[in-house]
Amino acid sequence: MTASTAVVTAHEEPLATGHASGGISNPILGMILFICSEVMFFAGLFAAYFNVRNTAPVWPPAASPTSVPVITPELAEKFNLHAEPWFGLVLTIILVISSFTCQLGVWAIRRGDRKGLVRAIGLTLVLGITFLIGQAYDYSQLGFGLADSQFGSTSYTLTGFHGAHVFGGAIMLSVVLYRAMSGQFSAQHHDAVEATSLYWHFVDVVWVCLFSILYIIPTK
Repeated sequence: MTASTAVVTAHEEPLATGHASGGISNPILGMILFICSEVMFFAGLFAAYFNVRNTAPVWPPAASPTSVPVITPELAEKFNLHAEPWFGLVLTIILVISSFTCQLGVWAIRRGDRKGLVRAIGLTLVLGITFLIGQAYDYSQLGFGLADSQFGSTSYTLTGFHGAHVFGGAIMLSVVLYRAMSGQFSAQHHDAVEATSLYWHFVDVVWVCLFSILYIIPTK
């Protein structure tokens, strides 16, 4: 009787261990699939922008008697974001730093450092909100609107949708921060932190692409 019990126990232990290890968690897999759909969404927006840019004789649009709607010299000058890229660069630096601090939070909870997670995610959230405030301020200083030619429409669409995604990421960070302060994460259970960090890195990469397109790529 004892021998058979020992055989059963020895047989069951490897099964339990094998079941606990391996595979990707559902929250992380779901976030990866969601990010894939968002990549296709932004790829469509970028494709539309470059299509408009390549078909335009001058980009950004310049003042011309045939401009429809009429583009004044003052408005055409404001379209040239390359002339003053510094504020956009500051926003880029803020978002890149926030991506780094978010990853610091992931590394902290992997070590079981809950306080480090709270500090890192809290700082990431502050930087994300700072970015949103800075983007709103930038909109107020641009001097052109959504309806001001194809340039205004495409640039506001690209940056506006990205800003909406940053806002969604800030909400996710707020939830993670609340749960972290409540002690709900550990070195063994922190899938929500990992999934949120993947999303935050994604919005960071998208902004770097946007900044390069709107502020760095030469005009024509």
